[in-house]
Amino acid sequence: MTSAAEITAAVRQLYNTYPFPPEPILDEPPPGYNWRWSWPAAYSFCTGRYPSRLDVAILDAGCGTGVGTEYLAHLNPHAQVMAIDLSEGALEIAQERCRRSRAHNVQFQHRSLYDVAHLGQTFDMINCVGVLHHLPDPARGIQALANVLAPGGILHVFVYGELGRWEIKLMQRAIALLQGSDRSNYPQGVAIGRQIFAALPEGNRLKKREQERWSLDNQRDECFADMYVHPQEIDYTIASLFELIAASGLEFVGFSNPRLWQLERLLGTQPDLLARAQHLSPLEQYQLIEALDPEAMTHYEFFLAKPPLVRQDWSADAQVLAAIPYRHPCLDGWPGGCVFNCHYDVIYLNAAEQQFLAAANGQATVADLLAQQPEVSLEQVRSLLERQLILLAPGGASWPTY
Repeated sequence: MTSAAEITAAVRQLYNTYPFPPEPILDEPPPGYNWRWSWPAAYSFCTGRYPSRLDVAILDAGCGTGVGTEYLAHLNPHAQVMAIDLSEGALEIAQERCRRSRAHNVQFQHRSLYDVAHLGQTFDMINCVGVLHHLPDPARGIQALANVLAPGGILHVFVYGELGRWEIKLMQRAIALLQGSDRSNYPQGVAIGRQIFAALPEGNRLKKREQERWSLDNQRDECFADMYVHPQEIDYTIASLFELIAASGLEFVGFSNPRLWQLERLLGTQPDLLARAQHLSPLEQYQLIEALDPEAMTHYEFFLAKPPLVRQDWSADAQVLAAIPYRHPCLDGWPGGCVFNCHYDVIYLNAAEQQFLAAANGQATVADLLAQQPEVSLEQVRSLLERQLILLAPGGASWPTY
């Protein structure tokens, strides 16, 4: 394949042959959550504060079979969601998925990501997961998304990482060599790939990585094909990733899996080394973590924003007291004394914390709730905020009450 049109046609053919992801369709809303698909949770991650509007426009750019689209619709019932994809087959499944789970606030269009300007609107939030790295020109793709992102809007991106997918790239190369000129025969490519894994001796690095990391998902041909016989894939390092971000013209907000990017995770036992690392620039710190833990770099997920993105600092007690608290929209096990927060951390709550959390519904300020619940301290409120059990909206403004 030498032209962008040929690459695009090949990608479309793959996903018409193997619609992805192959998750089952349910007759009810999807289980669990991904906080990155919740507008209040994602906006608060990017700004530190609860959004002033819930009736926003959301774009799922490259929706595939609609797994993420369905979550976007159900986690944001006041939003209008637009979902686009290149594959007609995947779109049909996405529409059926959302119809069956009664996600009524979604519209679908068969459209290339490059052509989002023809949608004729801007979006407050854009979700683009697993798409840019399959485009013939990812920079053009991210620029197209940036052009339809509203001022103050946020864009969540997921692209592949080069270092953590080293074995995958080698297997892709091996399948391509054995398949020869017939690479558009994707079922044949899947069959050859499975034969290779069956033939490789135990302990082989490629086979071991597949068994340890991917084999459960790759029992399904759709997943195996997406990973090993894809006709177009561009993997990133930190250096090339930030070149892509620079091409977007947007502001880098942060990685949406921030724990992976904590220096303490790798150097915490050596204070001298940690201090040296903390004097590096943010980009150099990311490159250091990438170099020290390459197997973890299978992908990069991050938020970008179009200025102005106003951030909130809750360091002053007076600001917290005047704020309006909202229970975090991504909690599992609530109501109860043991819940999972948005990162699925197990959180134990005492009776006073449970009482405050029950009242954190956007109807009163922190100061008002503390006056009603003298057994709760401001320190406990800060702890709820730190553990991501509540979100705060600045006081003195009109905020959503639903």
